[in-house]
Parts: sequence; structure tokens; C-alpha cells
Amino acid sequence: MKKTIVTMSTVAVVGLTSAFFAETAHAEKTVSQIHDERSEIKVNLSNAEAKIAQVLLDLEDLNKKIARVDGALAENKKQVKETEDKIKDTKQKVDELEEEIAVLEDKIEERFEIMKERIVAYQKNGGDVQYLEVLFGSKSFGDFISRSSAVSKISDADADLMKQQEADKKAVEKKQAAVEEKLDELNDMKAEQEAIQDTILEQKEQNEAAKQELKDKEAQLKEMKANLEGKDSNLAALEADIRSSMEAANNDTPSVSGESNGSSSSHSTTSKPSVKATTATVPSGSTGSAITAGNKYIGNSVYVWGGGRSAYDVQHGRFDCSGFVSWAYRQEGISLPASTAGLSGVGSKVSYSNIQPGDLVFFDTDGRKNGHVGIYIGGGQFIGSQSSTGVAKVSMSNPYWSKAFKGHVRRVK
Repeated sequence: MKKTIVTMSTVAVVGLTSAFFAETAHAEKTVSQIHDERSEIKVNLSNAEAKIAQVLLDLEDLNKKIARVDGALAENKKQVKETEDKIKDTKQKVDELEEEIAVLEDKIEERFEIMKERIVAYQKNGGDVQYLEVLFGSKSFGDFISRSSAVSKISDADADLMKQQEADKKAVEKKQAAVEEKLDELNDMKAEQEAIQDTILEQKEQNEAAKQELKDKEAQLKEMKANLEGKDSNLAALEADIRSSMEAANNDTPSVSGESNGSSSSHSTTSKPSVKATTATVPSGSTGSAITAGNKYIGNSVYVWGGGRSAYDVQHGRFDCSGFVSWAYRQEGISLPASTAGLSGVGSKVSYSNIQPGDLVFFDTDGRKNGHVGIYIGGGQFIGSQSSTGVAKVSMSNPYWSKAFKGHVRRVK
């Protein structure tokens, strides 16, 4: 009987012990899985944090670029205002010229009437009918003067009057030519103003789009990070519950022998990978070559109408097309004009089939011949300051530029 009781007790203890170890083994496997999941989450968190940090760096760089562009926009608006003032002044001068022309035309008409009256009076007083025929046979005032000069019986007063008429007529023609020239200048100013306005809008839209894209990316990454942190928090709580259950089960388990079986547990730690920050650098470029001098401004400049003529503009990467070309060649010790009109006459003209790196390439833009200029760098590309990008390398086969290129190439050296 005693033997039977001992046997049953032993079986019971063995059964309880087996159940405990099975539950413990299952719990330890679950903890291991949780550790693996949390390790993976932490890696993903580190990656997300690194991407967020990069986005913030990109935003910082973009904000600097926006600041430069805002300065350029302010400068462009100033140029627009100056152009508008010039247009206003020119219109006023045109109005004044038109008033002068009207006065001169009235004087000519008055003198013509006086001459007619004199001729009629001359005829009534027995004058030669030939003089009267001069008046009524003339097809125009100019014809009248030509005919009158052939009549020898005209009085000295009439001759002086006709000379004054001719002088006033030439003055009218000169004033009319001046008006037309002013109107042409006015149209050119208007075209420049429209080009500046387009540049302002294009730069503004690009900046707003780029900033919004980075903001959206930042929001997505932060949302991802929050989700990962939530999952890690839930797994940490689950791990704590499992460990509490294991400790409770361990305390309630009967001892098989008189000796106490201590259990030891090891905790693995997962190190968080470090994120190495990267700093973007701007290539220095070579100051000894017009072809490479502008490399440092690629992606680090802005188009400003009239830019590149001052130390401030050069320091802050503010160029228009001709200002950039002139500056680039100064780095090579060559002085060139800072206007497309001036550059279009430098050096010698060569055919595109013989083009070499360093040659100037011209494009007809905004309705203007040679409205844009760049430096050919080889490989079918040129470098220049474009209104949409600032200093950049562009393919000659680009649809826009290939259409604007009419074959004008000049060799500086």
C-alpha cells in the first residue's frame, strides 16, 4: 500500500514537472520570437529616423534655395518695376511727340492756305497763269514745292515760306521716325517684362512643389515611425506579461528533490544601428577653365535677369545667361561682353559641324534673335544659366533648345 502511494505521488510530481517544462519551453519560444520581431522593428525605426533626418536636411537645403530664389524674385520684381517705369516714361514721350507732330501739321496746313491765297491774288493782279497752274496741277504738297521751284516769278516771301514748309516737313518726318523707334523700344521692354514674369512664376511654382513633396514625405515617414513605435510598445507589453506568467508558474511548481533547482535566464540585447549623417557638398569646379568654372553652381544657383555683374551676385550664384558666360570666361582670364548682343559678335563664327568645347552657342528665344547663350562643353551638351533651373548642363537635343538653336556658334579663342 505504501509502495502504491509513493508510486502515485511520484507519477503526480513527474506529471506536474513535465507540464511546467513544456509550458516554460513554449513561453521561452514566444519570448524569442518577440525579441526577433522587436529587433526587426528597431532596425526599421532606425531606417525611418535616418530617412526623416535626410528629409530635414533636404528641407534645410531647400529653404536656403528658397531664400535665394525669394531674393531673386524680389530683384526680378524690381527689374519689372523699372521696366514699367521706363514704359510709362516712353509712352509719355510718345504722346509729346504726337502732339508736336500735330502742331507741325497744323502749321504746314496754315502756310499752304496762305500760299494759295497769295497765288490767287497774284493771278487776279495780272500774274502769269503758269503760277496758278502750279497750284492746281500739283498732285501733292511735295509735288507742289517741286513745281513751284521752277517758277521764276514767285516772290521772295513765297520762296522763304516754301523753304520753311520743307524744313517743317522734314522735322515731321524726323519726329515720326523717333516715335516709331520709341514704340519699338517699348515693345522690346514689354517682351522683357513678360519674360521676367514667366521666370518669377516658374521659379515660384518649382519651389512650392518641391517643398510640398518633402513635407508629404516627412509626414509619411513620421506616420511610419509612429506605427513602428506602437508595435514595439505592444510587443514589449506582451513580453512583460509572458515573463510575469513564467515567474508565477516557476514559484508555484513543487520541488522534485530536496535541493532547490535555480533557473537562470539570459537576456539578449539588440544594439540600435547608428545613423551616419551625410553632408552634401558642392563640387568646387575649376577656376581655370570657362567650361568647368560654373560646375560649383549647378543645383546651387538661381536665374536673375541682369545677374552676374556684381561680386554679390557671383557669391550668391545669381546669373542670367550672358552674365554667366562673361563670368565663366573671366575665370580663364578672358574678358567678354555681358550681353547676348555683345557676345554674338565676339571671336569668329564657326559651323555646328566643327563645334568644340568652349564655343558659344546661341538660341532664339522669347521672339528675340540670340535671346539666350551658353557654353558648349562637349558630348552634345552646353552649360548656361536658364530661367527655370539656374546654372545647369543641358542637352543640345532637348526639344526646346534644339528648336531654338539656329546654328549660331562662335569661337572665342
